[in-house]
Amino acid sequence: MTLTVAAGLALTGCAGSPRMAALHANCTTKGLRWKLTVLKKKPHSPHRDARLSVVNTGEQPCVFRGFPAFEVHLGKGPESAARGHGRIMPIDLQRGGTVVTSLRYRDCRPRTAADDFRISNDVAVVSAPRDYPGRRAVEVRDEAGRRRSMDVCADSIWMGPPQETAE
Repeated sequence: MTLTVAAGLALTGCAGSPRMAALHANCTTKGLRWKLTVLKKKPHSPHRDARLSVVNTGEQPCVFRGFPAFEVHLGKGPESAARGHGRIMPIDLQRGGTVVTSLRYRDCRPRTAADDFRISNDVAVVSAPRDYPGRRAVEVRDEAGRRRSMDVCADSIWMGPPQETAE
């Protein structure tokens, strides 16, 4: 009987399905590898796009259940935090699996002090969904892999729904 049930589970659920997600624990920040890439700015746009990539480096599959926490701080002072937009489903993230979240923020104009709200940092603070106490710092990189800073001129950052990808 037990063998039949186990075989039935293997046949009815696929590896990344929400049905299988119920069998795994939530992803934790320490079990994930984080990468933040600021994309090339589009001409004449006040916004800049970025990509937050997350890889499950843990020993077991886990469930990425919600929007990750994402903040850019200016020392201990002001911060700009991401707010998730869109509908999301739990993602059953296999070992080595990748989730990507798109970010969009209002980019500060270069060399101007006229911006009322300006956060500039080459490090962001991230955490897995529902694991805010486990926050960790991640370096900001450009598409070529060089370290750069995020210059955010708003108190919030737009975050798209996390999506599983083959990276």
